[in-house]
Amino acid sequence: MFQKILIANRGEIALRVINTCKKLNIPTVAVYSEADRDAPHVRAADETYLLGAAPVNQSYLNIDRILEIVDESGADAVHPGYGLLSENPLFARKLKEKGITFIGPEPEMMEAMGDKLVARRIMKQAGVPVIPGTMKAIDSVDEACSHAEEIGYPVMLKAAAGGGGIGMQIVGNESELRKAFAANQKRVQTYFGNGAMYIEKYVANPRHIEVQILADRHSNRIHLGERECSIQRRHQKVIEEAPSPFVDDNTRQRIGEAALAAAESIKYVNAGTVEFLMDENKNFYFIEMNTRIQVEHPVTEEVYGIDLIAEQIAIAAGKPLSMRQEEIKPTGHAIECRIYAEDPDTFYPAPGLIKDYQPPAGEGIRLDDGVTSGYNVTPFYDPMIAKLIVSAENRESAINRMKKALDQYKIEGIKHNIPMLIKVLEHPHFIAGNTTTDFLQKQLASSEGRE
Repeated sequence: MFQKILIANRGEIALRVINTCKKLNIPTVAVYSEADRDAPHVRAADETYLLGAAPVNQSYLNIDRILEIVDESGADAVHPGYGLLSENPLFARKLKEKGITFIGPEPEMMEAMGDKLVARRIMKQAGVPVIPGTMKAIDSVDEACSHAEEIGYPVMLKAAAGGGGIGMQIVGNESELRKAFAANQKRVQTYFGNGAMYIEKYVANPRHIEVQILADRHSNRIHLGERECSIQRRHQKVIEEAPSPFVDDNTRQRIGEAALAAAESIKYVNAGTVEFLMDENKNFYFIEMNTRIQVEHPVTEEVYGIDLIAEQIAIAAGKPLSMRQEEIKPTGHAIECRIYAEDPDTFYPAPGLIKDYQPPAGEGIRLDDGVTSGYNVTPFYDPMIAKLIVSAENRESAINRMKKALDQYKIEGIKHNIPMLIKVLEHPHFIAGNTTTDFLQKQLASSEGRE
C-alpha cells in the first residue's frame, strides 16, 4: 500500500478522501489556495502545502506547483478527486513520468473518453448503444444543417470536449441551428481549447441513468448497479438516487452489461462511471464515460456497502478486486441532495459568509461536507458546499428521511438551494418516480432566469 497520498483537490471530496486514508492508516497531504487556508480539509490532513492565490489557474490547476509539492512532501500517490485535474491526462502522465501513482485510469484511457466523438466511435464498435448522430467533428454550419436534416429535428448540438453542459443546446429547426452553431463553437473553444462540435438526435423525455464500475489490473471488472440522476439544472445534477425507480431487473442487467462492455473496450482500470440516456421505452444510449470518482458516488456506497475511495486506492496499488459480480447485492435505497450556495429560484451562485452551520444527524443520515460556521464561500470555486445522503429500507422511507433531514439543516448567512430541494421531494412526479432531465425546467421554473 502507499506510504503517503497527496489529495489534489479541495472541499468535501478532499475531506472524503482524507477520511478513507485515515481508516487505511495512510498519511495524507492537503494542498490549498489562499482562499482555503482555514478550510476543513486543510485541518484534517497530516501535512499541508500552499498552492498559491485563490484563482484555480494559480492554485488547484497549477500542475507544476502540485508536482513540486509531491516532491517536497514525499508522497508516492496522488488522488485527484473529481473535477479540477481528475480527468487531465497531462497531469496523470507527468506523475507517471516521476514514478508517482495516479489514483485513477491511465492517461490514454482519459484521452479516449475525454473526446466524446472518439468515445462514440469506440462504443459503437464495441456494440454499446449510442444515440444516432455524427461520428466526426462538424466543420461548418452548412454541414451541421445537412446532417441535422438527415437525422431529423429536433437535434442536440454538443461539444466534443469538456462537460458540464457547456456548448450543449437543443435545436428544433435549421434557423435555430444556424444561430446556435457559431456561438456554441466559440464558447467551447474558449473553455476547452477545442471547438469541435457534433450533432445527436434529441431523445425526448429522457432519464439520465449511470452505472458505477470498478476494474483492476488483473482483468477483473464489476458494476455496482445504476444511479438515477435525472434531477438537473443547466445539465448539472442536483439530486441522485440508487437504485433507479424506473429501471427493472431485466433492464438493470442489460445496462450493467453494456457498461462493462464499455470498460472492456478500452481495457479500463480503476473506478469509472458509464452514463446513459434512457427513453420512455427503456431503450438506453451511451452518453459518455467519466474516468474518475463521481460526486454522487455515496448513494452507491450506501446501497452496496462498499467504500469506493478505498477500492480506488487498492486498485491503484495493484491489488485485485475483493469481490465478484455475483456477490454484489443492493440493500435498501439511498438519495443524495447537493447543497449549493446559490439562489434557490435563479440557481445563480450566492457566495458569502456562513454565520451559522448546523447540519442534520441521525440514523440513516450521512453528510459529506467541507464547510463550518464562519466559513467564507468564495466566488472562485463551484458553489456546492455539501452533499446530504440518506439511506432507508425503501424509496418512500428514504424520501421521508431526506425531507426531515433537509428541514433540520440550518445554514445562515448565505442563500442556499434547500427550499428548492424540498419542493422537488414533495412533488408528486418525483414521489412517483416519474422524472426526466427537464423536470426542473418544466415543473419548478417559476421565476425569470431559471433554466
